[in-house]
Amino acid sequence: MRVRTRIPYDRSMTRLALFAALVGLPWYLLAVGGVVAAMVWGLRRQARATHRRLLRTTPLSPEWRAVVEQNVSPYVHLPPALQTKLEGYINLFLDEKGFEGCGGQEITDEVRVTIAAQACLLLIGRDSQCYPRLRSILVYPHTYVAGGKGLFGGDGDAPSVRLGESWQTGVVVLAWDSVCGGIRNFDDGHNVVLHEFSHQLDQEDGSADGTPLLDTLSCYGSWSRCLGREYQLFLKQVAKHRRTVIDHYGATNAAEFFATATEAFFEKPEALSRKHPDLYAELQQYYHLDPVTWG
Repeated sequence: MRVRTRIPYDRSMTRLALFAALVGLPWYLLAVGGVVAAMVWGLRRQARATHRRLLRTTPLSPEWRAVVEQNVSPYVHLPPALQTKLEGYINLFLDEKGFEGCGGQEITDEVRVTIAAQACLLLIGRDSQCYPRLRSILVYPHTYVAGGKGLFGGDGDAPSVRLGESWQTGVVVLAWDSVCGGIRNFDDGHNVVLHEFSHQLDQEDGSADGTPLLDTLSCYGSWSRCLGREYQLFLKQVAKHRRTVIDHYGATNAAEFFATATEAFFEKPEALSRKHPDLYAELQQYYHLDPVTWG
């Protein structure tokens, strides 16, 4: 009896041979090219990771540190370890994100470093990526018109004057005069950079719903219960025109509540922890920071 040997059928090799025949090259040259391309991609990825680690451990230049000390008042109160982390995140942010001046706004080192430092303040307690979806920061000199025929306006959008915006398409828009307002008063609970970049954190999972990516699945239940309860309480206070620690704009929706609560967490931590201890504890667990201790 004749024994027949079954040759394994490699579907991927068949596809490669067909493609090679179409382009007029031997299949093995295409295979080698694919291996080389994979090796180059791996080396580039490794080099990028090494570059990012270097940026995260490199101190700021004296000029940039002077900007941070002058324009981001919490910096001087941070523990040394958090100051080092903030400087590393600033380096990474400025290396990876682009800035564009709009409406005549000049993009200087002060503009870039000031915005980067405040944005990265949200990251220093968490071992996270540096806003992976973000690509560009558009900076206007003053408040700007959005909607209608303005920035990102669609047919159904009514024009409105805005201080800043955060988009899931990888863009944050800021008015520089509003950024400067946050610089001058870092304890009033109003900070456009903290506000818009907390939206970026919220949008990392693809939706702006007031729930950012949390550490573990078990965290979502606690977050939902606490933030939901606090939001409903907040809506009642706003409806009665009561004075609140959190800006009344947070009553717009859950996403805005998270953003305005973040502003209060960093700028009015003592008041927020006293009047909303559960909310403060939830934000403390998310950001892995305790601004009350910063003094």
